[in-house]
Amino acid sequence: MRHRLHHRKLGRTSEHRLSLRRSLAQSLFEHGQITTTLPKAKDVRPFVERLITLARKAGAGSLAARQRLTSLMCDRGLIPSEHREAYSLMADASRLKVMRSRSGRRHRTGQARSGMDFTSESVIHRLINTVAPEFKDRPGGYTRIIKLARRRIGDNSERAVLQLVGHEEESGPVSKPKKTARGRRIERRYAAAARASKDAGKGRPAKSDSPPTDEAAPETVTPVESADTTAEEQTE
Repeated sequence: MRHRLHHRKLGRTSEHRLSLRRSLAQSLFEHGQITTTLPKAKDVRPFVERLITLARKAGAGSLAARQRLTSLMCDRGLIPSEHREAYSLMADASRLKVMRSRSGRRHRTGQARSGMDFTSESVIHRLINTVAPEFKDRPGGYTRIIKLARRRIGDNSERAVLQLVGHEEESGPVSKPKKTARGRRIERRYAAAARASKDAGKGRPAKSDSPPTDEAAPETVTPVESADTTAEEQTE
């Protein structure tokens, strides 16, 4: 009997497993999609679906849903993608100002204040005000799992992409793959053979278009006839 085996343990303790779910969910809301192993993607997917449902309720004005979100996912400061390079070059004191205000509270909306070029954004603020409104007319199924063909190097575990519905990357223009060294050698051989056959065709004698002449060929005397004539001359 498979009693009490609803959740995957993933080889971790309960505290580590909860921390893993929170981290994966926050990264998903930050980037729109994440690449992880297939068991982790299957385990975090119901957790993410529940968080989006709570965010929709919080966006409608439910304070209890907002508090429940904070207790389940905690909070993280997100740096805008266009300012991540500048943030990586900052000193520790400047990073602290970007992440938190003078009162010690985390910046929530991401709007630059007090002379700074940018500040961090709360992941819960992004979830409620950016992610959840995209699914206001959708009753469920906010995420999808796409299995990848290549497995992870090292333990050969299955990999998958967990992404929010509607955050698919647009496919670029279709281009032919680059030719390998073997393909280039084969192409050079074919080109050389084509040039050789073309040169050989140019060197053939040209066919004459004039009709054949009716000149009679000279008569040739066979050795038998010559032998007979000599014998007759001797008898005479």
